[in-house]
Amino acid sequence: MDNRPIGIFDSGIGGTSIWREIQALLPNENIIYLADSINAPYGERPKEEILKLSIKNTEYLLAQNCKLVVVACNTATTNAIDYLRTNYAIPFIGIEPAIKPAALQSKSKIIGVLATKGTLSSSLFHSTAENHANGIKIIERVGKGLVPLIESGELKGEKIKTLLLGFLNPMLKEGMDYLVLGCTHYPYLIPVLKEILPTDVKIIDSGEAVARQTKSVLEKNGILNTLNFKSKHQFFTNAEEEVLENMVQNEDMMVSVSYLDF
Repeated sequence: MDNRPIGIFDSGIGGTSIWREIQALLPNENIIYLADSINAPYGERPKEEILKLSIKNTEYLLAQNCKLVVVACNTATTNAIDYLRTNYAIPFIGIEPAIKPAALQSKSKIIGVLATKGTLSSSLFHSTAENHANGIKIIERVGKGLVPLIESGELKGEKIKTLLLGFLNPMLKEGMDYLVLGCTHYPYLIPVLKEILPTDVKIIDSGEAVARQTKSVLEKNGILNTLNFKSKHQFFTNAEEEVLENMVQNEDMMVSVSYLDF
């Protein structure tokens, strides 16, 4: 009956897509979410800087007595999670683009991956692709410009649609039947993506798998919270709170959003 919080961090608000899946599967768990929006997107920063930011976020969450940390950022996972797991005693859950399920289910054997530069250029991404996508053609596109729009709360409109069409049309011309969203910000664009994509193209992200893995690791370590009290969800951001507040407010949960200078 470990009621210490789960910690989650991301380079902004995108990781709230992961938070939704975790709180839906683990409604008893208290959660502290850290949105490093002032430094978003991580995907355009050098590896050394991504590691430094990831350490800073982790140490803040550890200071809040978190029992497990979810690195809810593909770029931070691919560039920093090995270091974090080696240097800190608590469990870490990372995020990887869902290449394996897309590759297993693709009929055309062509899948598209929309992600940040930092994710697509990482050794972890390439090893995942090599291990799980044998015989599959992977079309990679850097979603440049998408994260800043999402961070500002712009989840639809012509600017978003134009950017997405530029990324997706080459994939569609080559015959992709699965689109893998390789950034935790991108699930917020699924309504627009469904308008753009043919109905036979499936969209897949990592959210549900991450929630299941989080539950499994909590159980394995004997730190699951089985106390059936209303869970507490604290969100901290170093940017404007309004966009984050709009994304996470929920009448059924105890949710607070605060500015934190970190």
